Amino acid sequence: MQLLTAKQMQQWDAWTITHEPVESLDLMERAATACVVFLEENNLLDHPIKVFCGKGNNGGDGLAIARLLILKGYDPKIFIVEMGSMGSTDFQANLQRLHSVSTNIHFIQSPEFFPVLDKNDLIIDALLGLGLDRPLQGLYAELVNHINQFNATVVAIDLPTGMFSDKSSVQNPIIRANYTLTFQSLKLCFLMAENAAYAGHVSIMNIGLSLEFLDTINSDIFLISESLTKNIFQPRPDFAHKGTCGHALLIAGSEGKMGAAVLCAKACLRAGAGLVTMKVPHHEISILQISIPEAMCLVENKIDFDKYQSAGIGPGLGKEKEALEILKSILHSSLAKYVVDADALNLIAENPELMEHISEQAVITPHPKEFDRLFGVMKNDFERFEKAVALSKKYPFTIVLKGHHTCVVKNGKAFFNLTGNSGMATGGMGDALTGIITSLLAQGYDSINAAILGVYLHGLAADLCLREQSVESLLPSDLIDYLGQAFMQLHFPQV
Repeated sequence: MQLLTAKQMQQWDAWTITHEPVESLDLMERAATACVVFLEENNLLDHPIKVFCGKGNNGGDGLAIARLLILKGYDPKIFIVEMGSMGSTDFQANLQRLHSVSTNIHFIQSPEFFPVLDKNDLIIDALLGLGLDRPLQGLYAELVNHINQFNATVVAIDLPTGMFSDKSSVQNPIIRANYTLTFQSLKLCFLMAENAAYAGHVSIMNIGLSLEFLDTINSDIFLISESLTKNIFQPRPDFAHKGTCGHALLIAGSEGKMGAAVLCAKACLRAGAGLVTMKVPHHEISILQISIPEAMCLVENKIDFDKYQSAGIGPGLGKEKEALEILKSILHSSLAKYVVDADALNLIAENPELMEHISEQAVITPHPKEFDRLFGVMKNDFERFEKAVALSKKYPFTIVLKGHHTCVVKNGKAFFNLTGNSGMATGGMGDALTGIITSLLAQGYDSINAAILGVYLHGLAADLCLREQSVESLLPSDLIDYLGQAFMQLHFPQV
């Protein structure tokens, strides 16, 4: 699915109103109803309720929520920031409706009117939403700081007040929400780690916007969905054999870091490669042959790259001279499909001229620090994302920018992954990903599809692990063991 900008989301509202047809006030009622259902289903209403509203449509949502809560027997207090304007048409209509059921409405004209809050309160933040394009100042900034200091439970409507949808909000005053109820689809801001502490748990409220609108727009940002990965996935033919499923070469491991090589090889095999050959230090070969009997090991120093359909280089490799020479030999070989990760990326950062030799069908998989070493220190997650998109227009290879929502970028198009969990925050997860993508490349997938499918399966296997593990106990080897079930989800989604 496409990921829309704030402007496109507003256009989606307008298109639905015109073509459904439906009144904008009725869309607001749908949104408020969905939010109230969420609050009830999640048992959040057994607290004193305070609803904070601006005078735009986000505030109109808040007024509608307050009215629906009153009709259900709750007694919210409503606080409206009074800045002298009449407010939007829909805000005024909802204010009139609210006056018919409540007199518990208060106007905030200065900090002296700020209510005393309590940590046991439920705060509904409907101050400012999607249209915000500059940092909060004055009364709004003071009110946000006032609300944050009480550590109450906060539910933000659409976006936490102060958060931008499409650009960084770092160092801006922002409501610190426990829950964010966003309308119809995710926004780019919720995919950035820098906003996690402010957005809390994000839930999408379907308000029935017309899906036909999505056929009228173009977007370069997408969410990796099950339907997308099922379209990419190529089931193994019945008459397949090891020679038709690809031969992958993995160059990984060094003294004290052979675990990275083991994890990479196991993941490569589990992801379906017909043959896997390891290039590791000679004195460490026994570790591989004992740990992974299915993998072969190179004993000669010279590598004949023509024997392989793909390669993966970097996990636990180290940065010694020999590692650099092997990296150079891959970059200057006829082998087009390979994954560059970990120490191989750090070697390129130290030898930036090598960047020009990375092939079109290659995949690089940096985490944020490795990305910054390669391309310069970034100020925030948005800048790093925008840099990755710009680089994908300059360089032909695929970039996998790893994170909670790993982003795959090529030719100016970005694909955010939604599978995975915080249990993946442990060493070795990236080694497994390198093995998976290398395996898919060997099996014939092109670089962008191997990367998209690889990060999806990687995260999905981690999610499936939580049937038996917790996020604290999850290990990369657990993830690898669940790759089979992740593939089964593509074959049979009900598994």
